[in-house]
Amino acid sequence: MQDFPDISIPLGDVADYIVTFLDNNLGPFFDFIFWLTSNTISIFDDFLNFLPWWLILVVIFLIGFYFQNWKSGLLFSTFIFLVGSFGFWEELMITVAIVITAVVICILIGIPIGIFMALNKPFSVFMRPILDAMQTMPSFIYLIPVIFFFALGNVPAVFATIIYAVPPVIRLTELAIRNVDNEVVESAESFGSSKKQILMKVQLPQAIPTIMAGINQTTMMALAMVVIASMVGAGGLGEQVLIAINRLDIALGFEAGISIVFLAIIIDRVTAGIGDRFQRDKGDH
Repeated sequence: MQDFPDISIPLGDVADYIVTFLDNNLGPFFDFIFWLTSNTISIFDDFLNFLPWWLILVVIFLIGFYFQNWKSGLLFSTFIFLVGSFGFWEELMITVAIVITAVVICILIGIPIGIFMALNKPFSVFMRPILDAMQTMPSFIYLIPVIFFFALGNVPAVFATIIYAVPPVIRLTELAIRNVDNEVVESAESFGSSKKQILMKVQLPQAIPTIMAGINQTTMMALAMVVIASMVGAGGLGEQVLIAINRLDIALGFEAGISIVFLAIIIDRVTAGIGDRFQRDKGDH
């Protein structure tokens, strides 16, 4: 069998040069992003820890009742109570703060990009391989550049999570806008509506259920990064899982792992319920 020829294509060196160049020339920008993201996480975390534990359980029950039913509300609040009984209340709050921050940024970035992809075919063609790479690249790889830019802590965890979790909301936003009934769009055009009016008053309202499905997937993927993010200094439930792995502590690992599962179930059901409610409201009209 012949050996592969002695050919070296230094793509890794190119990536290293780009990251180093950005760090050397955009330092103040990354410092501002670090400050903004760190304070956002702190605001969510401080607010959640300020609320009494029983009030959070009541709010969780009401959310479950509104978007699902009273049984779901009771189940969700029971899940949160169990996490607190494991001694992970503060860890739960920081995990929720990190996930909320990451998902909000994903929505602010992803929905506009998805809309622009739906309205601009060349841009869509350009973005698709990038999104493919973001979804298939091993998530550990994202930790390297974010540590380079932001050191250790919750901020690099948020940005590694964003890179991993933002593609679904972009893809499903594009799909939702493209799948709006052409007859509805043509009808709006016949009444003299501008492109902006068609987008804001016709396409987006029709697309919301599918966009909510994208937000659901993005949120679940953000939660899936909790344990990996703990490797760059992120606190929360993922940190407890990492400690359990290092100690081979089965009890701690099970309690921390099942706590993440409880949170995932709640987030999945609530975001799905929001999408279902929009779907019912659209059907009523």
